[in-house]
Amino acid sequence: MAEQVLAEMVANVAKVVAHEGDAVAAGSTLVILESMKMEIPVLNEFAGVVSRIAVAEGDVIQEGDPIAVIE
Repeated sequence: MAEQVLAEMVANVAKVVAHEGDAVAAGSTLVILESMKMEIPVLNEFAGVVSRIAVAEGDVIQEGDPIAVIE
């Protein structure tokens, strides 16, 4: 079953850490967001394989926007 990781806030994508095809453990950092000069890591809740990264560095995302899909 695929897990969709969604943005919890409005932020800039500072760095994409995980890439499509990467195996990730629960709690792995997928991307780092920047909001109000703070860096916020986005973590996945379950282990799996990254099937899709929906953001790129420099993107501005809104609350609820998809960030990644983990299968």
